[in-house]
Amino acid sequence: MTEIRTPRLLLRRWLDDDLVPMADINADPQVMRWVDDGSVLDLEHTAEAIERWKEEWDEEGFGLFAVELLASGELVGFTGLSLPEFLPEVLPSVAISWRLGSQFWGQGYASEAAQATLEFALQDRGIDRVVSINRMGDDASENVSRKLGMTPERQTAHPVYGFPLHVHAIDLTEFVG
Repeated sequence: MTEIRTPRLLLRRWLDDDLVPMADINADPQVMRWVDDGSVLDLEHTAEAIERWKEEWDEEGFGLFAVELLASGELVGFTGLSLPEFLPEVLPSVAISWRLGSQFWGQGYASEAAQATLEFALQDRGIDRVVSINRMGDDASENVSRKLGMTPERQTAHPVYGFPLHVHAIDLTEFVG
C-alpha cells in the first residue's frame, strides 16, 4: 500500500471509513464552487467517485490520495494524480489536484500534500511532466501551483462548461524537491 508521510499529514489509499467525511466535503458549496459546474455531490456520487479513484490506482499505479491529519486521523480531503481526460489538449500529461474541506483551508495543508505528491510523481513513479488545471479566479489553487514551482503554460476553456482554465506545468528538469 502506497503511503506518504509529511510533517503533519498522511497521504494514503482510500478506506471505507473515508466515505462519509469525503461526502461531507463534497456537499459543501464553498468547496465545490471551483469544481466542474459547481454542483455538490451527495453520498452516492461520492462513493462512485472514490471507486473510480481506487480503480485509477489499480490501472495507472497512481491516483488520488486520501489525506488525513497525523495528529487526529481526521480526513482533510484528497490530493493526488490523475489523467485529465476531460481536457485532451494537455494529454499525455498527468494532472495534480487537491480538494480539502473548507475548515482546513489557509493552513498550508494543500501545499504540503501537493508537494509530497509532486515528489512522488516525478521521483517515485517516473512521470516526467505534471500539470495543474485551475479554474480562472480560484486564487488559492493558483497559489498552490506556484508554490510547487509550476509555471503558467496556457489558458484554455473547459470543453463542457466553457469557463476559462489556467494550465500550469512542471517537468522533471525544472523540479527542485
